Amino acid sequence: MRKIALTAALAISLAFAIISSCNAHRSSERPIYEETQSKSTTAAANTAITGSRQTVITEVAKRCSPAIVGINVIEEREVVANPFGDMFMDDPFFRYFFRGFPQFRQRQQIRSLGSGFLISPDGYIITNDHVAGRATKIVVTTAGGKKYNAEIIGSDPVTDVALLKIEGKNLPYLRLGNSDDVMVGEWAIAFGNPFGLFDRNAKPTLTVGVVSNVGVNLVEPASYVPNGKRIYRGMIQTDAAISSGNSGGPLLNADGDVIGVNTIIFSTATSYQGAGSIGIGFAIPINRVKRIVNLLRDGKTLDRNFYTGLTVDFLNEDYRRAYRTDREDGIIVTQVERRSPAEKAGIEPGDILVEIDGTLIHSRDDLDVAINDGVVGQSLRVVIERDGKLLTKTLTLERRR
Repeated sequence: MRKIALTAALAISLAFAIISSCNAHRSSERPIYEETQSKSTTAAANTAITGSRQTVITEVAKRCSPAIVGINVIEEREVVANPFGDMFMDDPFFRYFFRGFPQFRQRQQIRSLGSGFLISPDGYIITNDHVAGRATKIVVTTAGGKKYNAEIIGSDPVTDVALLKIEGKNLPYLRLGNSDDVMVGEWAIAFGNPFGLFDRNAKPTLTVGVVSNVGVNLVEPASYVPNGKRIYRGMIQTDAAISSGNSGGPLLNADGDVIGVNTIIFSTATSYQGAGSIGIGFAIPINRVKRIVNLLRDGKTLDRNFYTGLTVDFLNEDYRRAYRTDREDGIIVTQVERRSPAEKAGIEPGDILVEIDGTLIHSRDDLDVAINDGVVGQSLRVVIERDGKLLTKTLTLERRR
């Protein structure tokens, strides 16, 4: 009986051992099978990704790159030359001693570069005024390396827009979009010629980001501009990388439509080659550009040489007490010239400028944007506060006397 029980126990133990062995074999095989299956799935996924690498960005790049141009400019500028050179000018005594000596002026040729884009099959090109507006010679390089001499059809220094023309037929060109419906967060695609890289292989550089902000107003001093300021109104901000040389290139949306002209960057100039991008760039809205370009193409000029006769100051605590106003910020009129446009409009010292042609006036920059974007003969709707009441006046810009 014991022998039978022992035999049964051995049989059961052997059976469990065989089952365990089979289970262990299956366990050792399962990872191999699953790994093979995983590799197969990954390969299939990679194939799918490879097969769908075409995106809206690559489509825009393929379709729009041929219409981008590099611009090389020669500009003559008058500079003041020191007849004694610069060897003594580090010494304060010599600077003082030589300050009464006559200064010699000479003209120098300055070379610079920028970007642009074709807007018609017969060779019209949009770029910035600060790229080509004062050039004596302009050479345009198209994608593929062909070079053209370009002429300036017209330029508006205040808005920083220039229209060029090259001789050609059936040239590729870009479609101008509608900057009024640009959305913050949508794709922004910038093309251009950063640091002159277009000249290396006759291809434009593309960078991608999003629209970061819209409706940004900026004012920049410029000595050769009427009224001494460039007016950047309603700018489109983007984080698409824009660097030195990108000025004048297009900013496009995901449909390949031009929504702006790349113009200004905030940068840290750490390279000897110039300023680089830190992700804050601004483009002139294309609707604003279209209005200027249509005038320039028709041979018209924008007469910005006007004046208003207004002298203004910031609304500080002293003014608030003197004129009994509760406004926290703004611009107050301190003086009005006799027989000036401001006097004819009925504006008086002590009036607080509240709004001009729809632009709320909180600072001097707001005032510059609202007024200095005008032309001779233009009438502006001015809302002022006087004695606690809002009044509306019409200010007509007159040619500077």
